[in-house]
Amino acid sequence: MNRRFSWFNATSLTLGFAFLYVPMLILVIYSFNESKLVTVWAGFSTKWYGELLGNDAFLSAAWVTLKVALMSSTLAAVLGTMAAHVLVRGGRFMGRTLFSGMIYAPLVMPEVITGLSLLLLFISIGLDRGIFTIVLAHTTFTMCYVSVVVSSRLVTFDKSLEEAALDLGCTPLDAFFSVTLPIIAPAVISGWLLAFTLSLDDLVIASFAAGPSATTLPMKIFSSVRLGVSPEINALSTIMISIVTVGVIITSLLSKRAVARQRADEQAAART
Repeated sequence: MNRRFSWFNATSLTLGFAFLYVPMLILVIYSFNESKLVTVWAGFSTKWYGELLGNDAFLSAAWVTLKVALMSSTLAAVLGTMAAHVLVRGGRFMGRTLFSGMIYAPLVMPEVITGLSLLLLFISIGLDRGIFTIVLAHTTFTMCYVSVVVSSRLVTFDKSLEEAALDLGCTPLDAFFSVTLPIIAPAVISGWLLAFTLSLDDLVIASFAAGPSATTLPMKIFSSVRLGVSPEINALSTIMISIVTVGVIITSLLSKRAVARQRADEQAAART
């Protein structure tokens, strides 16, 4: 029975990973296609990467996307960590239910509704749409993901470590930056990476928040795909996949190292 169940698990995992990653693998393979027709293999070539380097429209959109993702994910990490700390450590206060509901609302809110509401907000206050408004929009819907990730870590956090720091003369702010933040750093980094990935991928909300002076890469790719998929898009997508993959690997290694260091410190503290 257990053997049949394990074979079932292996088959399910294989089919699941194939469904997720085989299309990406095909895209990467066809980015090296000699032919201009993306569905016809005509031999190995890297010329489309060279063509991509000469495409100013794609490069400009990619630079805008990176800037927006870096700024919005950093803001989301800061605000999401603060929100998680208030929700987990703030106790009961007036408006707590409303506050938590506003934090988690973007998780279940359709992106069209979020984008439209932000567009109406920017128009009503007379704010010109551009990179700044895209950053605000992306921060709005990504900080809730950071808050969820950090909250799950704070719930299992040993409060006695903070109390020991306070007993030794630290202020609450010093205890947070000296004790709490280093311990929850893997969760904060994971939340930042998740926010960065969501910002890179977003199309709907950016379409509402962007103006004529700012076009993100997903918006540019979507408008280009309407006229047909070109090998340059495959090459660009391959580069984006490579960047995200390297970022995930580096973050995973750093998180594992931080967790191992944390366990070693806790064991050393337990011995003493």
